Amino acid sequence: MQVPSYSNIGYDANAMPRRHVRTLFSVPITVRYLGPGGVRASLGITLDLGEGGLGALVQNSIVAGDTVAIDLRLSEQLLTTVAIVRHSSSVRSGFEFVGLTQEERLQITSVIGHS
Repeated sequence: MQVPSYSNIGYDANAMPRRHVRTLFSVPITVRYLGPGGVRASLGITLDLGEGGLGALVQNSIVAGDTVAIDLRLSEQLLTTVAIVRHSSSVRSGFEFVGLTQEERLQITSVIGHS
């Protein structure tokens, strides 16, 4: 199931439309980020996934603009990617992938079913 350009949760009428379609996709993730005292890790679960990023529920507060590392399982393979936190609230967080390789993009599109 594809998710429209805007999500009903946290809808922002002034937001730019997505460059890539998102698909409902739910798997556990680990988000690593630099916090007070060093590298921190938060557990979460994805809500949707696309070539350009993902939406997720994350346990601890993360800050929009931060760069994070995200570990998520795509089928039988673990994908570790770098992302920028685009928005974060108590309801959900949005992440934009940075520097994906062509192989990583193919991993994502093979799981979500479109390119």
